[in-house]
Parts: sequence; C-alpha cells; structure tokens
Amino acid sequence: MDCLFCKIIAGEVPSSKVYEDDMVYAFRDIAPTAPEHVVIVPKTHIASANEITADNVKYVTAIWKAIPGIAKILGVSENGYRVVNNCGADGGQTVNHLHFHLMGGREFGWPAG
Repeated sequence: MDCLFCKIIAGEVPSSKVYEDDMVYAFRDIAPTAPEHVVIVPKTHIASANEITADNVKYVTAIWKAIPGIAKILGVSENGYRVVNNCGADGGQTVNHLHFHLMGGREFGWPAG
C-alpha cells in the first residue's frame, strides 16, 4: 500500500510525533494553519469517514478519547481548539487515510472555510 500516513505510522517517513498509543498516532502538520496544528490518525488504514464501519469505529472512538489529552499537551485545552475532518476530494481530503486536524493557539472565525 502506498499510503503516506501508513508510512508515517510505520516509521518509514519521519514525523514530529506529539502523541501515540496502541490505536492513535498524532503528529505535527507539515503546513500548519495555526500555531498548534496536529494531524491525528488511526493506526489502521481507513480511507475516509465514508469507510467507517462497525468493525473499525473503535479507532475513531479512540481518536475522540485522545483529543482532550492531545489538546492539553499542546496547551490549547483552556482557550479552545478546532477539530476538522475532510472527506473526499470536494471536502478537501488530500491523503486517503482518515485523519483529523486539531488546531489551536489562535481564534477561529465562523463560518469555516
């Protein structure tokens, strides 16, 4: 499989790790859009949110359980942060491995985009 995020998880491509457990890997985004910007991925290949099933939803649950702790590590839990998932080409997904962006350290406006 030629998946960038699978290669990062396997240690084949370097990353700046922020958090890791048995189901989740989080690393600094290489093109951050906020002072704190990490990418959070499941440690199994799930192509996008469209591919979440009863068999793999435990990885998504693990990500959401990890998010508050990652925000605390980054120092953004007190003032707030944004979590984003892009799904498919029109949704802005550029790597076909389910991932969430956790961004903080600045105020975000609404609407997003």
